[in-house]
This record gives sequence, C-alpha cells and structure tokens, in this order.
Amino acid sequence: QVQLVESGGGLVQAGGSLRLSCAASGRTFSSYDMGWFRQAPGKERDFVASISRGGNTYYADSVKGRFTISRDNAKNTVYLQMNSLKPEDTAVYYCAAARYAARYKEPGTYGYWGQGTQVIVSS
Repeated sequence: QVQLVESGGGLVQAGGSLRLSCAASGRTFSSYDMGWFRQAPGKERDFVASISRGGNTYYADSVKGRFTISRDNAKNTVYLQMNSLKPEDTAVYYCAAARYAARYKEPGTYGYWGQGTQVIVSS
C-alpha cells in the first residue's frame, strides 16, 4: 500500500514557475514507478511525466523542455518542476504510483493516486 499526498499547487502568472511535490508513505517507495497526470475541467486525465524506479524519465510533448520530474528516494518524494507555465497548463495535478508502469502514459497503469493539487496559470 502506498499513500500519496501532493502539495505545491497555486496561482501563478504565465511564464512563472511552480514545483509540485508528492510525498509517499511506506518504506518501498523506491520500488515504484511514479507519474504525474493532470485534469482540466471537462477533460480527461492526461499524462504529464513519469519516472521509473531506475530514474528513466518520460514527458508529454506539451511539457517537454519546460517540466522536469525527479525523485528523492531518501525522502519518499517525487517532484515536478514546472517552468515557463502557460494558461493551458491550468489543471488539477495528480501524483500516481505503480509497481511497474509498462504503459506509463495510461492512467489505468497506476494503482495508487493522490488527491490532487490545483494549478492555475493566469494570462
């Protein structure tokens, strides 16, 4: 069992930055693949970024070059550094964990989810 708690969301102007954090419970965090997804009102939950147990990273084309995912296994935490934010990045951002995220872009791959944190980017 893994429990995930996101933090770091908020209101920021276009071009600004935010860093999201996702704290995980349990002593086996390092054995999980981790992902970030986002969901805007009326839209599906979309893949943003993921990081494997081994540290391999993957990004959606829409955030490549602007967002960076990282993990600190000693702190049981995964981060999403978001730079050059755009109004279209506005969404609720969710952290997710999977024992093995073979299909890392698909929400159904992940068995554990946080409650989400709101990000609003004003123009």
